[in-house]
Amino acid sequence: MAKQSGELKIEDQLWAAADELRGSMDASEYRNVVLGLIFLKYVSDSFEERYQELLNSDYPEDSEDQDAYLEKNIFWLPKEARWSVIDAASKTPEIGDVIDKAMIAIERENNQIKGVLPKNYASDDLDKVRLGAVIDLISNIQVGTEESRKNDVLGRVYEFFLSQFASAEGKNGGEFYTPRSIVRTLVEMIEPYKGKIYDPAAGSGGMFVQSEEFVKEHQGNIADLSVYGQEANPTTWKLAKMNLAIRGIDNDFGPQQGDTFLNDLHKGVRFDYVLANPPFNLKKWGGDRLKEDARWTYGVPPENNANYAWIEHIVSKLTPDGKAAFVLANGALSTSTKEEYAIRKALLNADKIDAIVALPGQMFYSTQIPVSLWFIDMDKTSSDERNRKGETLFIDARNVGFMADRTHKAFSREDIAKIADAYHAYKGTNGQDYEDVAGFAKAATLDEIAKNDYVLTPGRYVGLAEVEDDGEPFEEKMTRLASELSEQFKQSAELEEQIRKALKGIGYEI
Repeated sequence: MAKQSGELKIEDQLWAAADELRGSMDASEYRNVVLGLIFLKYVSDSFEERYQELLNSDYPEDSEDQDAYLEKNIFWLPKEARWSVIDAASKTPEIGDVIDKAMIAIERENNQIKGVLPKNYASDDLDKVRLGAVIDLISNIQVGTEESRKNDVLGRVYEFFLSQFASAEGKNGGEFYTPRSIVRTLVEMIEPYKGKIYDPAAGSGGMFVQSEEFVKEHQGNIADLSVYGQEANPTTWKLAKMNLAIRGIDNDFGPQQGDTFLNDLHKGVRFDYVLANPPFNLKKWGGDRLKEDARWTYGVPPENNANYAWIEHIVSKLTPDGKAAFVLANGALSTSTKEEYAIRKALLNADKIDAIVALPGQMFYSTQIPVSLWFIDMDKTSSDERNRKGETLFIDARNVGFMADRTHKAFSREDIAKIADAYHAYKGTNGQDYEDVAGFAKAATLDEIAKNDYVLTPGRYVGLAEVEDDGEPFEEKMTRLASELSEQFKQSAELEEQIRKALKGIGYEI
């Protein structure tokens, strides 16, 4: 994400305005209001740029030809839906009605987002003066310049708002937003260049946005990727459709939201890549109705926890040489529940688990549950890669990263590169020879994993990091440390006595 002090100085202003706009509205409601406006500005600016291009061409009459926009993957906007109309009405009491009509008109002309856009701007809960102030601020975000397009300014503002709303909404926010650096790590490791890519718990579509950025950075073509997803929450499903639409990413998210386990909208389809951050430790997932499901190749998952159901669903969706990367709570690494243990053992014996990465705490907005990244490779013997048959790479990244703010940790580009480079060296895809690194990375054989009762916790395999010899003789070091400890004990006793006297002075003696 762009730094607030750098590329996107307007972020803080927009966020403050959005917070003012909230009033008595629920956080999820005003989230959709603001993101809807950002969407409208984005598609309007893209339309206006193409409009001016056509207006100045040899055939200016094409500026009102819908096909001239659709051929460039640009939303066709009828006149009442263009930002100039919204901006002109921003100081009027009718602004809510104007925006609602614009949203209806856009959906009418663009089938891929029909029923997706928010249309509650005329609501009495929305202060129209504050709404107009937010519109004025958004009007100042320009995407018409080459530099703005290059930096995907509105796309980044959209993601910034997703992250801020996730933080503000706490637990519920995690349902629609996965921290950018986690998504980036998954994408950099799995490298989805071309083919079909799928997310069975798509949230707001962040996996696909990062995949698009990865492809562009490596001089690829996003059109080489076919995007498929599914999301159970109807509001979040709409957020995803909007998030992908402002970036021009074609997608198949089904005709509506749907439960991945009970109503698989992509039944029978196989994918080259799967990227996912499914809900952790989901208890009521419908397992009692799916005992005979064909997806349970490696064993029937327990009814009271969906973690292993997600794993098997993901594996069932892969092509014979497909690859998957997903996030799971750490409990899945070592659970001894009969069904989960049996599935984990079967997956390992089938040689499907390629790597496990343990993440630091405090990376999510919605939970402090420790999590890990899982990597599945359906064919570890690919001729153009290092033969990893019978091996699994363990990476302990719990000490990697930095504090992005007072309560959340993140990975820098360098941190992500460190993790991804180790994985690609292990795979033999980056020209580097793989070597275990004590305390960080270890390629363990199936025999080693079996001796550890098929537990997949990276710390069990990577060992302790090597400590550099500081050159201080042992006896001298112990004498120095003992002296320092003695002084600290003395200070502790003095502090304890001061506390006792203070408590006694107010009538409490201990």
